[in-house]
Amino acid sequence: MRASIVKVALWAYAVFSMAPLIVMLLSSFRPTSEIFDRPIGPPTGFGNYVKAWTEASFSTYVVNSAVVVVGAVLLGAVVSLLAAYPLGRRQFRGRGVFAAYFVSGMTLPAHLGVLPLFYLLEGMGLVDSLTGLVLVYAAGSVPFNVFVLTAFFRQLPHELDEAAALDGAGPFATFWHVMLPLVRPALATVVVFQFVPIWNDFFYPLVLMRDEAKLTLPVGLTHFFGQFQNDWGTLFAGLVMTTIPLVVLFVLATRQIVAGLTAGMNR
Repeated sequence: MRASIVKVALWAYAVFSMAPLIVMLLSSFRPTSEIFDRPIGPPTGFGNYVKAWTEASFSTYVVNSAVVVVGAVLLGAVVSLLAAYPLGRRQFRGRGVFAAYFVSGMTLPAHLGVLPLFYLLEGMGLVDSLTGLVLVYAAGSVPFNVFVLTAFFRQLPHELDEAAALDGAGPFATFWHVMLPLVRPALATVVVFQFVPIWNDFFYPLVLMRDEAKLTLPVGLTHFFGQFQNDWGTLFAGLVMTTIPLVVLFVLATRQIVAGLTAGMNR
């Protein structure tokens, strides 16, 4: 009986939480006049999406955000894997110092260093550049990624290294063919945990970008809202397009995320 009550309560909470998103989705397919006359109603067409994508430069914002997020996540993941593997699997002098150095990166608010960061990028010619944003986000993701991936590498049995060495595999072959597949849940976890804040970040694009054609979605949405502040259907369509990548990512990676977050409990 108690389990049934808990399930009903959880489903009720889920429906309550999803209601605004459902209303936003349905409203994105309806003209503004119908939204005010009948707030809840059936979809009528894709005109709002076409308008947002073509007339509001939304396609430019989406492409810029996709380039920045994918580039930053991939670069940060590669650098973090190459740092976490020796920290988690090798014994060498100064390992604790290096580990503490990476962990210390999570203790300092990154926004405190925005002024020297701006001058550094300006000196490198990377202000108002998507490449500069990619480098900033990738560097900011490394401490957390290394912290998580190092813990997972340490949990893997050391007999795996010995077996790979007996088979003639070198350090890189052992990393690529043996260790990397085993830490895939942890890698999926750090990718998702970095994708979301980078996709939603407003601060760095606002400070570092000047050309409207290079804006990412969070800053581009401010221009979008100012341009279509009275066209609610188009606004809802833009918000839906902003949300869809996050929803798709969580749906596709949910199993890997859960496996990554609970792997340590199963050992």
